[in-house]
Amino acid sequence: MESIFEPKIMLEALANSITKLDPRTLWKNPVMFSVEIGSIITTLNAFYALATGGDVLFPVLISIWLWLTVVFATFSEALAEIRGRARADELRKMREHVMAKRVKTPSFDAEYETVPASALKKDDLVLVDTNDIIPSDGEVVAGAAVVNESAVTGESAPVIRESGGDRAGVVAGTKVVSNKIIVQTTVSPGEGFIDKMIGMIEAAKRPKTPNEVALDILLISLTAIFIFVVINFWALSVFSVGQVGNGTPVGIVVLVSLFVCLAPTTIAALLPAIGIAGMDRLFRKNVIALSGRAVEAAGDITAIMLDKTGTITHGNRQAVEFIPVNGHSENEVAEAALMSSLNDETPEGKSTEDLAIKKYGIQRVPLSPDARFIQFSPRTRMSGVDENGISYRKGAPDAILEYAKTNGGHVHDDINELVANIAETGGTPLLVCRNNDVLGVIHLKDVLKDGIKEKIARIREMGIKTIIITGDNPLTAAHIAKEAGVDEFVAQAKPEDKLRIVREQQKDGLMVAMTGDGTNDAPALAQADVAVAMSAGTQVAREAANMVDLDNDPSKLVDIVRIGKEILITRGALTTFSIANDIAKYFAIIPAALYTVYPQLGVLNIMGLHSAQSAVLSAVIFNAIIIVLLIPLALRGIKFKPMSTEKLFVYNLLIYGVGGIIAPFIGIKLIDLLIGLFM
Repeated sequence: MESIFEPKIMLEALANSITKLDPRTLWKNPVMFSVEIGSIITTLNAFYALATGGDVLFPVLISIWLWLTVVFATFSEALAEIRGRARADELRKMREHVMAKRVKTPSFDAEYETVPASALKKDDLVLVDTNDIIPSDGEVVAGAAVVNESAVTGESAPVIRESGGDRAGVVAGTKVVSNKIIVQTTVSPGEGFIDKMIGMIEAAKRPKTPNEVALDILLISLTAIFIFVVINFWALSVFSVGQVGNGTPVGIVVLVSLFVCLAPTTIAALLPAIGIAGMDRLFRKNVIALSGRAVEAAGDITAIMLDKTGTITHGNRQAVEFIPVNGHSENEVAEAALMSSLNDETPEGKSTEDLAIKKYGIQRVPLSPDARFIQFSPRTRMSGVDENGISYRKGAPDAILEYAKTNGGHVHDDINELVANIAETGGTPLLVCRNNDVLGVIHLKDVLKDGIKEKIARIREMGIKTIIITGDNPLTAAHIAKEAGVDEFVAQAKPEDKLRIVREQQKDGLMVAMTGDGTNDAPALAQADVAVAMSAGTQVAREAANMVDLDNDPSKLVDIVRIGKEILITRGALTTFSIANDIAKYFAIIPAALYTVYPQLGVLNIMGLHSAQSAVLSAVIFNAIIIVLLIPLALRGIKFKPMSTEKLFVYNLLIYGVGGIIAPFIGIKLIDLLIGLFM
């Protein structure tokens, strides 16, 4: 992505900022809209002075800097929007000029015709060879290939896509690295994944969040108060001049300048950029935020629900040994484990099958036509096959024990102890049974993801409660929870448990974030305050969530929370700075504004400014320049440092409160010195 300070980007932002001066657009920012009205008034006053032979230089200079104040405000928003659009532009370029090899039959020997990807219709068959770009979302119906999906997901490691199973889905814009496949398109033109991602980004126009609305109300209220104050300043000056009989009332140019310097223009100018830039930081993390409300809510999260598998651990648990019980042999356990895994497409099922074949030499045998496969489901938590009157089952210990007892089997005493021993070491035990006879245990091992302990430690430092959700038994869950450093765990969880837990945490006053990718996650995702769906997940899950992760990395929820907090901190810090620097401007402009009425107020000129006009102009110039100087901070955001709310408040007050008071004294004085050389 191009640097934000590229000349092309800066020029585009400048052009857009001029366009945003349209009152029909600017009225949505009432503070800056009022500054624009003030700019028009001073500009007309300058023309009037020119026509009547009055003092022209002062109103012209004030008008120029008031217009620059508005332009700087719209420029910050335009710059933030360009950064946000960059991701959409990259995705759009990716799908353009792609050609497709359309075939009539799913055969690699079939003749093909080359057509634009945009001409493909749903259910068309496409041949994709090595180094070809996949032209449309679809499913592999023939062959297997290594696919580089980094252009879409950001993940550099290629993945295998093959016909059948859960690895058949492909996405437009990704590239085949080796081999060739035939893809059946599953979407119509304009409805693919890339199109949806572009739509998500461009539709994320960030409606204002509750906190922003509250801040807007505060800014509007302050603006209304200062308009009233300025009007009263004028009325007071007119009255005083009439009573005293000398002096002149405060002029319209000075009154407008006084209002602009009193109004909270700094935060009003930067507020839109802060929110847009926050969404951009998520974009650069390959997370599409579907609403600004979700980004802000991430900063207020007080509880995070994490799936153990794939989030805390790698998720590719491997079968490492078969442990027989009650006199059965390892080969018996291996054979039954292989049979019960024949139709199990999970990583655990495949590793169980691999171990039985490679270590024990068990061979796959053709099954009879009457064989009946038992698919694994989150509710039953077991899989297997019925073959020639024999039932083979593999699954969670409690599920298999219940199955054996229900079918009249006897459960041996040493099984529970064996299961407990494996669980206590962080492994996952699965039981294997033949008919109603439990033969032994499959020992699966899983390991924590790299860096996950550090991420969870940072989350806890933020004061956020962490909860692991897993279908594993309580002992395994407890071991992993302790190793990872999480606060709580929920074991043997069914899909409906996730929804229940989210509601329970919310009932306790917590704001909950969670990730998910399956249809059964959708209810809990819809209930959660921040819901992150994996892009490779089901459509139902993506629709229920308010964020979509293109990298399919559930642990990224930690980064999302951090960015959300950075947005809140940045907004609070700049609001503090904005209000604080008004204090210094009061000392500069109020004595200068009333000097023509009350010359004795010159004693308040503690900065020793050159003249009344110089003081007013210096304050207006500083008021404009400070917006430009703070734009990089608004776009980059203030880095979050884990600390208590009290410490964070004191930290921001010292840095941005005290700094906001000191900076204008220095800045206005320096500007006044420069003006004094020419006026």
